[in-house]
Amino acid sequence: MLKDIQPTGQKDTRSGFGDGIAAIARTNPNVVALTADLAGSLKLNQFIKENPDRFIQCGIAEANMIGVAAGLTIGGKIPFTTTFANFSTGRVYDQIRQSVAYSGKNVKICASHAGLTLGEDGATHQILEDIGLMKMLPGMTVIVPCDYEQTKAATMAIAEYEGPVYLRFGRPVWPIFTGGMPFEIGKAQIFSEGTDVSIFACGHMVWKAIEAGKELEAKGISVEVINIHTIKPLDEAAVIASLKKTKCAVTVEEHNVLGGLGDSIAQVAARHIPVPIEFIGTNDTFGESGTPTQLLEKYGLATPNIVAAAEKVMARK
Repeated sequence: MLKDIQPTGQKDTRSGFGDGIAAIARTNPNVVALTADLAGSLKLNQFIKENPDRFIQCGIAEANMIGVAAGLTIGGKIPFTTTFANFSTGRVYDQIRQSVAYSGKNVKICASHAGLTLGEDGATHQILEDIGLMKMLPGMTVIVPCDYEQTKAATMAIAEYEGPVYLRFGRPVWPIFTGGMPFEIGKAQIFSEGTDVSIFACGHMVWKAIEAGKELEAKGISVEVINIHTIKPLDEAAVIASLKKTKCAVTVEEHNVLGGLGDSIAQVAARHIPVPIEFIGTNDTFGESGTPTQLLEKYGLATPNIVAAAEKVMARK
């Protein structure tokens, strides 16, 4: 039951990345970290302390950082590029497409401060289209972990994964609830099994989906909450199996509903088991300045919005 899932603490997901890259570097000597003047924000301090010879400060030159990373792979290194999600994707899309994705370079593009929960920095930094940008690149793996523990596990896993990866995480302190749970790239994580409605979520919104699921369970509704931490390659088998049981779904993401997780789920449903779907995310808009909570509420990504969407989609069956 979802009511049994309780936070064991709170920590930002970017700290999961920082702890994960420091940990994997102790056993994998090929891991190299690059940053575009944001080592502190990306929590690289421990990595730098332990591996000063494997750290490259590229300065505010993100396009150059991607080019350097692509070159490092030729010598067998595993470069992790680090900056804010907006600068990791939108600012350097051409370099990622041509120098990394086109030739399948083993570059790990690690992006913090994603989505609305970046908060007060506002619309210029709150990228809400990066999942779409990255998942459309041929051969690019896209991972959006949900809490500190899963971000740490994902960071360590992508070092052993061959090929380009986009790893998206965030700035705010967030509940920790996946401690001890296995993480496997491309394998969905099922938090509860149900028969009335499927809720597919990623990133920070997984916790919001769990909160909504608890409220729905209290109303006697059988909810299936699934963490789609790997947007691409998508665990289509898990999606299909869930939809066959519930016959309806809600998708929840801290991203534009155009091009994100919801689109991926809808494509699977359209091909295999057409069912009604409600989409929780931003609706073709930029963000604005505010606290994470204020912004999630204003843009319709709060727990009550998920509950309402679930009740609405069940009525459409």
